[in-house]
Amino acid sequence: MRRTTGLAAVSAVTMLIAGCGGGGPQSSGDSKLTDDKIVLGVLNDQSGVYSELSGKNSVKAVEMAIADFKAKHGDQVITDNISVEFADHQNKPDIANNRAAELYDRKGADAIFDVPTSSAALKVADVAKAKKKPYFNITGATTELTGKACNKYTFHYAYDTYMLANGTGRTVTEQGAKNWYIVYPDYAFGQDMEKSFSAAVQAAGGTIVGKDPTPFPNDNFSTFLLKAPTLNPKPDVLGTMQAGADLVNLVKQYNEFKLREKGVSLSVGLMFLTDIHSLTPDALAGTTYTDAWYWNFDQKNREFADRFQQETGARPTFAHAANYSAAFQYLEAVQAAGTDDADKVVEQLEGKTIEDVFLRNGKIRAEDHRVIHDAYLAEVKPAAEVTEPWDYVKILKTIPAEQAFASPSADCKM
Repeated sequence: MRRTTGLAAVSAVTMLIAGCGGGGPQSSGDSKLTDDKIVLGVLNDQSGVYSELSGKNSVKAVEMAIADFKAKHGDQVITDNISVEFADHQNKPDIANNRAAELYDRKGADAIFDVPTSSAALKVADVAKAKKKPYFNITGATTELTGKACNKYTFHYAYDTYMLANGTGRTVTEQGAKNWYIVYPDYAFGQDMEKSFSAAVQAAGGTIVGKDPTPFPNDNFSTFLLKAPTLNPKPDVLGTMQAGADLVNLVKQYNEFKLREKGVSLSVGLMFLTDIHSLTPDALAGTTYTDAWYWNFDQKNREFADRFQQETGARPTFAHAANYSAAFQYLEAVQAAGTDDADKVVEQLEGKTIEDVFLRNGKIRAEDHRVIHDAYLAEVKPAAEVTEPWDYVKILKTIPAEQAFASPSADCKM
């Protein structure tokens, strides 16, 4: 772990992002910070299978949010002393548990952000509840975060397995791919994805002809790929629930075994821009998936993406944009409350409607802290249609926020 500082502020920031709701700004002289500073903790995979889709560039996104927040509020900002601490949880739940406690206790984090890998995300939710400190999960997908594992201090920000399955599983089945073979990583995320996708496929009139858990992480999927065309009935589609480097490996092997030519198409449960970049568009051309955000969707997104690329050399994934948004909205809540007291900050966030660079038609539901927003059905372009680097996707349709996410769960007891 190391300490990083905010980037220099840029102009026109107030046009880039402006959250709605909450109270008016507080001057620094009126603030009641618990320790005269604000520390934002980023906990994620810095070197493993999920490092490209989030990793160090999510730290950069949070730094950008700090700079923009300071620029927006100027000399009325609640404090200039805002910094970032980050840690690598290696996608392991026990390490995530320990690193989260260290960030809150030893590093003085007022809030934690990101946390890919659902099993790790659930551990951090427990720590946040025990420490009574805010936690904004960005990259864990399990619906348990707003179900039986929900708590007052945890916010599920970007996406979940219901959103992915409701968009992709239902649509692909309705388009004619009735028989599915699902392979999924054998941990909380994959198990939840399998349940959500199976339910969506069956609700649309499809059938699950087979499903298998795979080791995580994994670099050899040959056993499962060779099995697919031998199933009876033969699947129309292979539904892969892997992500990050595991997804990259699976797709490469899918193409090597020529499953598409054997009549088994590919549907991806979760995909990030960095996955397409690693594989190249032709490896995934025509693949549909549900996306939480796309960098070239409109001018607002592109302006943010241009700044992000100047800082990192890459276009942002939805994880990067969501970390930026969550950090900015947390700081806005602190500003409005005039304090970093966790209970008062949570009160500012609950029920808040937000329109910013990541959240369109965004709202933080008070009932379960699920952040709902518009989602997108996307399709990967063939290389011949790619006109500039990183612009690999066309958006087929917008899924309205109220349709994209499930209703609050009866299992959530705040």
